[in-house]
Amino acid sequence: MLELAGIVILGILAQWVAWRFKIPAILPLILVGLLVGPIAAEFLSEDGKKWIEPIWNGETGLFPGDSLYYFVSLAISIILFEGGLTLKRNEVKNVGPVITKLITVGAVITFFGAGVSAHFLFGLSWELSFLFSGLIIVTGPTVITPILRNIPLKKDLSAVLKWEGILIDPIGALVAVLVFEFISVEGDSGFTKTAFMEFGKIVLFGTTFGFTFAHGLAFAINKKFIPHYLLNVVSLSVVLLVFVESEIFAHESGLLAVVVMGMVLGNGKLENLKELLYFKESLSVLLISILFILLAANINIEDLYLLCNWETIALFLIVVLIIRPLAVFASAQGSNLKLNERLFVSWVGPRGIVAAGIASLFGSKLMKQGVEGAEYITPLVFMIVLGTVLLNATTARFFAKIVGVFLTKSDGILIVGASKVSRLLAQYLDNNGRNVVVIDSNQTNIEKAREMGLEAISTDIYTNTLNDNIELNDVGYLMALTGSSDINRYAINKFGKQFGENGSFRLVSKEEMRDENNNPKEGLFSHTDDYESLTNVSKKYPSVQEVLIENKEHYQSIVELTKSDKDIIPIFLKDTNDELIIISSDNNQIEVGEDWKLIYLGKPIDVKKIDL
Repeated sequence: MLELAGIVILGILAQWVAWRFKIPAILPLILVGLLVGPIAAEFLSEDGKKWIEPIWNGETGLFPGDSLYYFVSLAISIILFEGGLTLKRNEVKNVGPVITKLITVGAVITFFGAGVSAHFLFGLSWELSFLFSGLIIVTGPTVITPILRNIPLKKDLSAVLKWEGILIDPIGALVAVLVFEFISVEGDSGFTKTAFMEFGKIVLFGTTFGFTFAHGLAFAINKKFIPHYLLNVVSLSVVLLVFVESEIFAHESGLLAVVVMGMVLGNGKLENLKELLYFKESLSVLLISILFILLAANINIEDLYLLCNWETIALFLIVVLIIRPLAVFASAQGSNLKLNERLFVSWVGPRGIVAAGIASLFGSKLMKQGVEGAEYITPLVFMIVLGTVLLNATTARFFAKIVGVFLTKSDGILIVGASKVSRLLAQYLDNNGRNVVVIDSNQTNIEKAREMGLEAISTDIYTNTLNDNIELNDVGYLMALTGSSDINRYAINKFGKQFGENGSFRLVSKEEMRDENNNPKEGLFSHTDDYESLTNVSKKYPSVQEVLIENKEHYQSIVELTKSDKDIIPIFLKDTNDELIIISSDNNQIEVGEDWKLIYLGKPIDVKKIDL
């Protein structure tokens, strides 16, 4: 009982430390696991026993037999399902080919490069060398996400790293299984037949189970067949059912099944998706905390001594400085990723929970079978996991600044409210090359925004879900466009510093609109137009118009026209470089250049009738 409680307490404490110092939680978790495991046994315990013994050894321990690995597998399935829920199709419209190549071409390069390096450096058999390389193909989302949260990057760059981290996990597991089968099956012909059968079964059952159960669960949720208070636990049980059933039909197909299930649900029209994400995220944090401590504590001090040599350093440097960049540059060939972006992706490739979990499982099984050199598998993989996490956690932000991918000025725009007016403005901004995200608690408005191809997040601004959203790292402008002046003010006050570094704006209230002397500095568009007037104009003229400004006098004439004509509301200015400028309610202070354009909502302006 003390050990179980201690794992949870230490795990959450490590998560807090990670949050406090803005580092991936995996780093303090592994260090805690090593402390209560092999380090305690060697240096701190009088009887030479670990403070936490994951596997039952007849006297102490938490999990008898292979129970630890069953628990690890189930926990990983929940973590990957939660990751799959966050994958949105619209994130990869510009970088889809790069991600595809990273999980195929990049995986092949990593597999052969790391395998050859391990063979010649440590003298491992080819089979064990490629088992090791198969395990380190993965770049875990449990590590990538915390790193990306602390670095403002372009949306496409964040998407590449996030999607790779989630999609590569089942691929790495599949490769490791095939290599393990090769070691277990005698004869090349036997392996060839087994490999093709296993590969086909994994893909078939993984995708089929994931796709089918995702639609079944979505149907049950949307039709209210599941009561609200049982929604999260029923979803959890379905995830575990899908994983176990898929594993029964094809070993190691469960990870693919849960990722597919999460992706289908995350991109479908699922009610209560927010609640599902909140629950799964909290559960994932708890499971990650437990898993890394257990797996690190399961290592023996003898395993760590195996790594005390120059070959370990050489292998780590080859993986990080040669193989990873080679895989990334080969995958990014012909893409729109710039050189500095490719360098950053090459540098950020930390391994995570899947590599550590499967390494512990296969390493112990091969040691029981008496396979020579099997004792190297688990410590070598943990060395790569811990080393890459430590390297990226401490240098990723600094490296991003060196290569120039760190966004010093964020040009993305966050629009609070997804009404018709917001959708019109967001679509115009999106068509003009600006990254724009709309948020709303009204699911109907969110669905309409998504149907227009906009990035829309269903959320409540009174929660803290936006604070850690890595998709908003490049947002520097905030526009509050809801019909509630209280919500607009709250949005500015709460998110102004985080998302409005270049400007936070809100619609003026009806009271402010009637008072000429009360023109707030964060007022948006016009001092004489509130949500109601914007809505009325958008209903009559549902499009965004442009008019060329010949000079300053011409602009002033147009402004005077908009003051007298309530069917014309200025919203943006566009300079000669096509850069957009948000108009504030105090628009008399704007310095307008020649041949700029006024972007407005309303009826067409006849420039010939404007007096200059």
